[in-house]
Amino acid sequence: MIKGVGAKTTALFSKLHIETVGDLLYHFPHDYDHFEEPVTISQLEAGKTYSIIAAVIGTPATVRAKNLVITRVKAGDSTGMIQLTYFRMPYIKSTLKPGMRFVFRGMVKKTGQNVITMEHPRIFSLEEYSKLAGTMQPKYGLTNGLTNHMISKCMREVLDQLPIEEYLPQEMTDAYRLMSLPAAFEKIHFPTAAEEMLNARKRLVFDEFLAFLIQIKRQKEINETLFVDDMLSAASETDQLIEALPYELTNAQKRVWREIEQDLQGHTAMNRLIQGDVGSGKTILAFLALLLCACNGRQGCLMAPTEVLAAQHLESLMQLKETYDLPVNPVLLIGSMTAKQKREVYEEIASCRANVIIGTHALIQEKVRYRDLSLVITDEQHRFGVRQRELLANKGNNVHILVMSATPIPRTLAIVLYGDLHVSVLDELPSNRLPIKNCVVNTDYRPKAYAFMQKQIDAGRQVYVICPMVEEGEMEGLENVTDYTDKLKQVFPESVRIAALHGKMKAAVKQEIMDAFAAHQIDILVSTTVIEVGINVPNATVMMVENAERFGLAQLHQLRGRVGRGKEQSFCIFMTGDESGGKNKRLDVLNRSNDGFFIANEDLKLRGPGDLFGIRQSGLMEFALADIYQDSDILLYASQAADEVLDRKAVLNEKSPFFIKKSIDYRTI
Repeated sequence: MIKGVGAKTTALFSKLHIETVGDLLYHFPHDYDHFEEPVTISQLEAGKTYSIIAAVIGTPATVRAKNLVITRVKAGDSTGMIQLTYFRMPYIKSTLKPGMRFVFRGMVKKTGQNVITMEHPRIFSLEEYSKLAGTMQPKYGLTNGLTNHMISKCMREVLDQLPIEEYLPQEMTDAYRLMSLPAAFEKIHFPTAAEEMLNARKRLVFDEFLAFLIQIKRQKEINETLFVDDMLSAASETDQLIEALPYELTNAQKRVWREIEQDLQGHTAMNRLIQGDVGSGKTILAFLALLLCACNGRQGCLMAPTEVLAAQHLESLMQLKETYDLPVNPVLLIGSMTAKQKREVYEEIASCRANVIIGTHALIQEKVRYRDLSLVITDEQHRFGVRQRELLANKGNNVHILVMSATPIPRTLAIVLYGDLHVSVLDELPSNRLPIKNCVVNTDYRPKAYAFMQKQIDAGRQVYVICPMVEEGEMEGLENVTDYTDKLKQVFPESVRIAALHGKMKAAVKQEIMDAFAAHQIDILVSTTVIEVGINVPNATVMMVENAERFGLAQLHQLRGRVGRGKEQSFCIFMTGDESGGKNKRLDVLNRSNDGFFIANEDLKLRGPGDLFGIRQSGLMEFALADIYQDSDILLYASQAADEVLDRKAVLNEKSPFFIKKSIDYRTI
């Protein structure tokens, strides 16, 4: 137990998915406060964070704007004046007395009247700030009620008391110039200089990649020995369906289908990845594979990352079944079903009356018994770990595995990351798709963006707005879903139906909101990246991403894929919070291209140390800290190290497994 952490604080940690000391250690800072020497007001530039020493001028004034309490006060030094603004903090008046001098720290903005402002600046006494000057202080992801100071205090106590042991042999840390593991945890949380932090991050990223790649390479060795006893035969029904479809498969689809068909009829179990952009036609290939399986009297299943996406797959397959009289009997298995509904589906699966099973993680539950499982397909494969794929594959005997991903990854990295799979690329889009029109703008464009959104809504269309955060306080200076939804309700007329969606909601609530949006009962959906996969609304024609500069390009491209799914022209607005007017080269790539693979390669070139603390490519490959684009060089080193471990059977210190997080999970917060 950590000193001073009671039931109330434990519950707050739990909201951040921090249940153990191991979870806490892996709750890495998303940024650091560099407490530089204060500057004068005349030196301030909009869009940057500064510290200033200023005296309070006059008495703070409080006004009400609808349900919002706003407190404003002026402060100044010998070079000029600045306006300080605080929201929902009327009590600040008792702190900011006229004539008192403080250090104010925050992001500088300029209003239309060219007034210099700081919103919600932190307040320090001169003595407090002098102790912090020249240091780097961690900034953690927060939740309401849990402060950065509290997390830092707990982290300090854990690092002081917990024995962290090195597990890599000395020759390996020397060869790859790696910091020791104990030092890496210390310096990632409490660095004294940027170089220390970068070296700590390099070591922890290396560890994540090494653990992942050893698992991948071991799986590849296993895959090569998986022989199929009862091979599948070609099925004329697949050719008939391809001929009957109201559109012609692209050349890329035809090529990849031949590869899948050959695998399914081979002596060894298929392990193949279909990698293709949103809309490139992966799903119909999955359905063809399931059809071939069913025609051989066998079972196939498709695991999707969300219940919404699973339900959409079932609906699409049912339409094909009814239209073309296909010999498939699909069922849906998802976690939100009642116990009775699940029992009925279990019986259908066990008896083989259901030959196609579509669902979520519910497919790998112990109660599910497959009669003759021959094919396992996972959609958006980076959402599922290797272990989850194994669990599903183990439901049958040497089953064929097909994984699909719309996340474009450069070939040089795909060879390493998907080392246990054969990769097929769909590099061609159907000719009837209208390219999405893009624009990259700063916050000055927001009124025009809102007017454009209103015009689209008046035409019967729908809109997505993406914010990086769920609620206020998680990261400074970034838009959050909760407040942004309230703001839009004030901007748009009451006739415009606006709703919020984020990952902290219960599954049933998220499902209800997504269903309502799909049914056009919502006009504007304000969401986090939870909609990156798993929702298909052809009527949605506008996507606006706030703080777009903080996302990876591959993820922004994924988000953009939520629009452009219907016959109408679609638009994507990338709103950058960079008020300094600096041109963002990375966002310009998205502005110029809709080609996911081109974008992925550019992302690889352009991501660098300056992007260390952007919003990571959400959940990509399930890494806690590593980013395959930014850390591509470390990934290649780790791949070499993994080969050394497996080829030479290098001995790693068993006292500290790859993820120290796992070894200390028993220690509760």
